[in-house]
Amino acid sequence: MSSRTWLVTGAAGFIGSNFVHLALDENWCNRVVAVDLLTYAGNLENLERHLGKDDRLAFHRVDVTDASAIRAILAQEKPATIFHLAAESHVDRSIEDPAPFIRTNVLGTQVLLDAARRAGVPRFLLVSTDEVYGSLALDSQERFHEGLPLTPSSPYAASKAASDLLALAAHHTHGQDVVITRCSNNYGPYQFPEKLIPLMIMNAVAGEPLPVYGDGLNVRDWIHVSDHCRALRAAAEHGLSGHAYNIGSDNERPNIDVVKTLLKILDRPESLIKYVKDRPGHDRRYAIDAAKAHRELGWQPRVPFERGLRETAHWYLENAGWMERIRSGEFLSYYERMYAGR
Repeated sequence: MSSRTWLVTGAAGFIGSNFVHLALDENWCNRVVAVDLLTYAGNLENLERHLGKDDRLAFHRVDVTDASAIRAILAQEKPATIFHLAAESHVDRSIEDPAPFIRTNVLGTQVLLDAARRAGVPRFLLVSTDEVYGSLALDSQERFHEGLPLTPSSPYAASKAASDLLALAAHHTHGQDVVITRCSNNYGPYQFPEKLIPLMIMNAVAGEPLPVYGDGLNVRDWIHVSDHCRALRAAAEHGLSGHAYNIGSDNERPNIDVVKTLLKILDRPESLIKYVKDRPGHDRRYAIDAAKAHRELGWQPRVPFERGLRETAHWYLENAGWMERIRSGEFLSYYERMYAGR
């Protein structure tokens, strides 16, 4: 077991909490320092399996744009690696109001990079997205590879592309040890139900309409969150400084196929599907070429999509209390803004 301390931003969110659980359950390091502001998608309940019960986990409620607070945490905790997952991540919200995305994703990344460099943190891993590459045609055989230019389509993707470029600039200008990962669409436990899979599960269970944008044929490349988390560990331990690594599972699926598969798993009728007006600038297809990660990181995905989707649906069914508490919160007003009248 490594003697290192890892600091994880966005640790109470979907991917962050899954990463924390795996890191502690499988002894990837001796100590995890969790940092999260606990905005709408950050939920301390996501960490309750370890928080307050495992002295290897420390939690700091801090905004990543708060430079003085971040510097204090780094001085106190002295992490060997920062895993920067904190981000505003939902495209629809970025269309509605880009400002929080610029603040958290751009300014927050720069604050962390500066603080990490001044504190002498040995490695900085930035968790990015395949959306920085833009969109692919449905009839194309092309997949995203690391040599492509960044051509983001949404305010969210643009903010993440800016974050990537700031990290690369820190590497080239200051020699900072930075690694970037760009992952495809994640699914699994603890995902906030503004995203496709948990939203469809939640509505199907409640017998409510399942809103599907446009014709439902937009294609996404799906990966189970546990496979993504294992890739983050591999990138932190084996990635080359100044490099980006695409993370994906070769699981391209049209959104409507995912929705129909979930309805079969949940034994609900397809009549619940409701096609709604498409969102502006909706990217048509994402597809990941993860050959570099396979070759240089020694990483391979483990979870077949069909099994992972079934296990994910069952997790939400078995955690109905968690889902109900989400439904009764801020999500309801957001849902009305996004889908009412479409």
